[in-house]
Amino acid sequence: MSCPRSRYLFFLLFPFAASAQRPVAPAQLPHPTETRQAYQASLTQFRQGHPTRFAVPDLSFFLFGMGDRLKLIYRSGRLLNALTGNIEEQWTVKKEVIVPSEYTVHLDLADEPGQPPRSVQIREDEQGVWVLQPGKRPRLIPGTRRPLTLPRFANQPFGPVLRVLHHEVLINISAGRPLPNFMVYTRPRYRDAALMAMVLRETGNLGLIRDWIMALRDPLDRYQDMTGADNLGQVLFLVSLVSDKTHPVVAVALDSARRAIPTPAEHGVYQTTWMNFGLASLGLPNPYPVPRQTDSYASLCWWARTDEPVPGPPVSAADRERYPYLAWASDHVRSRTGNRQKLAPVGTADYPLSWEAQTRDAHYPGLTVLDKGLVKQKLAVLNAWQAAEMFLAITQP
Repeated sequence: MSCPRSRYLFFLLFPFAASAQRPVAPAQLPHPTETRQAYQASLTQFRQGHPTRFAVPDLSFFLFGMGDRLKLIYRSGRLLNALTGNIEEQWTVKKEVIVPSEYTVHLDLADEPGQPPRSVQIREDEQGVWVLQPGKRPRLIPGTRRPLTLPRFANQPFGPVLRVLHHEVLINISAGRPLPNFMVYTRPRYRDAALMAMVLRETGNLGLIRDWIMALRDPLDRYQDMTGADNLGQVLFLVSLVSDKTHPVVAVALDSARRAIPTPAEHGVYQTTWMNFGLASLGLPNPYPVPRQTDSYASLCWWARTDEPVPGPPVSAADRERYPYLAWASDHVRSRTGNRQKLAPVGTADYPLSWEAQTRDAHYPGLTVLDKGLVKQKLAVLNAWQAAEMFLAITQP
């Protein structure tokens, strides 16, 4: 029988042994030209099926720090703290290649007299965010060592596009909270969180928000009052992913629903469908019939409705641009009822693929660290709800 103290010393010393065996980067880093071309080809094919475009500024940046990792922005030779603007690293760059689907930025550095050409890669993987230089050991950026599951989606159509959409969901998880956009929101919205959670469930990353769900006590996210009671069904669904009907927020949500759901509301179809979906997810009885009324949100419930949606006005052209997640959800419903018309927009930039504009709840000055022009436009590039809707439209057609 081995000595318990020996086993203790083995596990204590193992991280240092593993670190000592970390491989040295090759003398020449592989150039990501081919993977960049593969991503662009996948994105081009994806756009062919979605002809509507939205002009997203091409800012040539990339965000690192998925999940609870330190949030970083690469742009113009600098690696910045995305929340403070502090410069973490910087290089004098001759050429940069950003490959969103590989979570990689490749930099060819400016030549130095008498020195061979130099290059650097910043790369994020399932273990953390790394800085790679030829002939040197990979260097993990402090604050980024958090495990994630990052599938390649090799058997899915548009696998490289799915990798980017998955990134745009994961990057907006901060301190265990699923945010619509971590730069302009400080609190989760339950609606966005529910769709994000569907992606996390599919990719094996629900653990990232489990503690946040378990700590929920308020059935409303406080972006809306009881007249927007779709929160009640959303919180029940979220609880079903990590717990059961004994979770403390369930009783509060059920009591609130008895007062709110039967009350006529503008989006009565939408909120009642969410309530029924949440109840079914927890295995609870459903006492609320979906009202027969016109509801402009009735055509968003692809995750629960398989019949013909209750008639309602389509998502307006302006709302498709400002709130593209509405259009993506509506397209998803129509595709399931035989209508293949694609109205949801796809952005013109290769990265990011999601956005939200001109909302009253967003604090747009948070985008200053990325680009002051976005603040003036009230355009939050990256939006987790839209990224989730696009991801799920591909994986759950």
